[in-house]
Amino acid sequence: MKERLLQYLACPACGGEIVLAAVAASETGRGWTEVLEGELACRACGARYAVRRGVPRFVDAGAVAPESAATAANFGWQWQHFTQHDRLYAEQLRGWLAPVEPEFFRNKVVLEGGCGKGRHTRLACEWGARAVVGIELSDAVETAFAATRDFAQAHVVQADIYRLPLRRAFDYAFSVGVLHHLPDPRGGFVALAAKVKPGGYLSAWVYGAENNGWIVNWVSPLRERVTSRISRRALLHLSKLPAGAVYAATKLVYGPLSRNAFGRRRLLPRLFYHDYLAAIAPFGWREQHTIVFDHLVAPVAHYITRAEFADWWQRINADEVVITWHNSNSWRGVGRIKEVTSDK
Repeated sequence: MKERLLQYLACPACGGEIVLAAVAASETGRGWTEVLEGELACRACGARYAVRRGVPRFVDAGAVAPESAATAANFGWQWQHFTQHDRLYAEQLRGWLAPVEPEFFRNKVVLEGGCGKGRHTRLACEWGARAVVGIELSDAVETAFAATRDFAQAHVVQADIYRLPLRRAFDYAFSVGVLHHLPDPRGGFVALAAKVKPGGYLSAWVYGAENNGWIVNWVSPLRERVTSRISRRALLHLSKLPAGAVYAATKLVYGPLSRNAFGRRRLLPRLFYHDYLAAIAPFGWREQHTIVFDHLVAPVAHYITRAEFADWWQRINADEVVITWHNSNSWRGVGRIKEVTSDK
């Protein structure tokens, strides 16, 4: 934990100022001091929070609601196993955040709602953000910290999205692929919005209900009753079967048909789920296996209609809202925060 993170922290219990109360182990050499082991304290209520292995711990992932705990356990395992980096992540993130472009991050204080293994936290730093705070409930904070510790402006915090240990100090917040795995997706969205300064912006990407009926009716029951409950190690190997089918389809059919002889994009014939499968076709085996495993390991997954998603933005009283359909299976949105947000 870098001490400059303190300016963005607030006690999740009372909103009071957080200070560094003790340092048991630290590291220097990158141009700043990294607190590896220590303790934080709230000046107002006296609550204490540990810093372990470089990460401030404002929540025990096993002490939250059962649904959240199960999701954190499964995704925590996933992001500690699939730690690879792919050069295509930048283009993928641009697709999820559009019309926001990398230049938008420059010199902004950014909050990432659910940072997983830290791949988007890294990109936000590379795109010029002044500070990036990635919050994550699961043990994936270990991977995210390792992946981002060389960036002076990167901070990883273990926290519950519904009780964020943060001040309302952010110019921009974004959440990609996280909200739809929460017990209350809209509540998580509202919690993020509440940490964005008036005039700041919020982006979110969620699974769409439209065009995903086959997943809701066939894949989700299997995921809920079987795959999210079995051993993660067993699922890792079992998921290679559907991942192999997806990989063969994208490499032999969807990928080749999506580009002409000059490598330019062209319209695919109306093949099954063609927009999405063409989008993931450039990824290699490891990443496609990650994608399939990700869809099978989650205990909770909500599919959001456009009307529901639009209502979220009304709930936070946002303006300049742009909602667009992405890969014919998901919704992405961006809007400006006008004033103090409320879920009432």
